[in-house]
Amino acid sequence: MADLTPTPDRPGLHVSKPSPSATATASAVCHCGASATATGDDQVRALVEGYTANHGPAHARKNG
Repeated sequence: MADLTPTPDRPGLHVSKPSPSATATASAVCHCGASATATGDDQVRALVEGYTANHGPAHARKNG
């Protein structure tokens, strides 16, 4: 499987939770330079919500 971890050259959001009992993890990198990681369901949920609202596709909505 390809490495799906976002990088400055390949910005994006990656979430992993291999099984219901596993701890969720996430990493995000935006083309604006912001980056974040999270571990645990609540923290991952917050990272996804923040990234979606303020980075990635949100930049196109704010600037378009």
